[in-house]
Amino acid sequence: MAKQLPHTLLLRHALFCSLFFTQILAKSTTYNVVDFGADPTGLKDSTLAFLGAWSNACGSWRPARIQVPPGQFLLGTATRFGGPCNSKVISISMGGATLVGPSDYRAIGEALHWLTFDQVSGVRIHGGVLDARGGSLWACKSSGQPCPIGAITLGITNSNNVVVTGLSSINSQLFHMIISGCNNVKVHGVKIMAPGNSPNTDGIHVQFSSDVTILNPRIRTGDDCVSVGPGTKNLWVEDIACGPGHGISIGSLGWGMNEDGVTNVTVRTATFSKTMNGFRIKSWGRPSNGFVNDVHFEHAFMSDVQNPIVIDQHYCPYYSGCPQMASGIRISDISYKDIHGTSATQVAVKFDCSLKHPCRRLRLEDVNLTYKNQVPQASCRNAGGTAFGTVQPESCF
Repeated sequence: MAKQLPHTLLLRHALFCSLFFTQILAKSTTYNVVDFGADPTGLKDSTLAFLGAWSNACGSWRPARIQVPPGQFLLGTATRFGGPCNSKVISISMGGATLVGPSDYRAIGEALHWLTFDQVSGVRIHGGVLDARGGSLWACKSSGQPCPIGAITLGITNSNNVVVTGLSSINSQLFHMIISGCNNVKVHGVKIMAPGNSPNTDGIHVQFSSDVTILNPRIRTGDDCVSVGPGTKNLWVEDIACGPGHGISIGSLGWGMNEDGVTNVTVRTATFSKTMNGFRIKSWGRPSNGFVNDVHFEHAFMSDVQNPIVIDQHYCPYYSGCPQMASGIRISDISYKDIHGTSATQVAVKFDCSLKHPCRRLRLEDVNLTYKNQVPQASCRNAGGTAFGTVQPESCF
């Protein structure tokens, strides 16, 4: 079963972490990026100054604090803040500061990430705004001209015990944040914003990671608000507001034959506003040994959502070059509880599962969705499960 952490315990944990690290910072060494030559007017590139502050903090044998004062700081190249570090706790305080990307999208457009924290442990990032200035790259993509895929704004990779609080990310070239190859990452109170038509600007993507907690995010973007990739275990998302965007998605999965599974995911207390999807699981129609199990979607309100509840195991978004085979992803033990609101389409619940590996043990409990003040429809293919309480549309199991 998925871990069950009451909301009050999560808040107590966040408060404890805040107090604990406040005490640590009182005994820490502070490195102000301005002292290393950073320009708070944003006119000169401050990348080397930030790396200088990081190098000193990382090399310290004491708890360290990197102070980014109010202002605008240009980081014009892809920048890696790497470890392992001597310091076991590094806090980066950015209240009132905005980090801006280069005006020419090509400067970072071929990089995997704009900003990366890699192979670190005990890093705390507090406040600030990341503005990747992705609009010009989106315009390039919409024009049909050759252009780079774009950089993820913030990568947290191959790291442990990382906390991100009160951070805002706007106008990413690609995904806003990725957590990959990590253990014990907590993200609290982040705000993510990009236009609803901005391509591939997922909010937070998690993959190959365990024990990730995302609390109280506010996400308005052009793709998935939260996306979950292979190798994700013990993910908890709570009190999320999503929209515009494509909803919360597990997948797409089934890219290859040998793929790690997704297990023990809980999304609790979610609001979707005019999104493409609500809760979605998607996989390509090709052989794979991957799986999705022990997933719980609870306490959600849908407002004019196109596909409130959907499993799509024939995923092929551009309808070109589709594999047209049975998906090998095994989906089981998925529950939907206390889901209410309005669907923007007549089919509010759609389970389109694999012919070779049908979905097993799906559970609907207290689901009440409407379509234009009428009862919508449910559609099932190769799906088995049970329904409890009031379920509208009527279960198709």
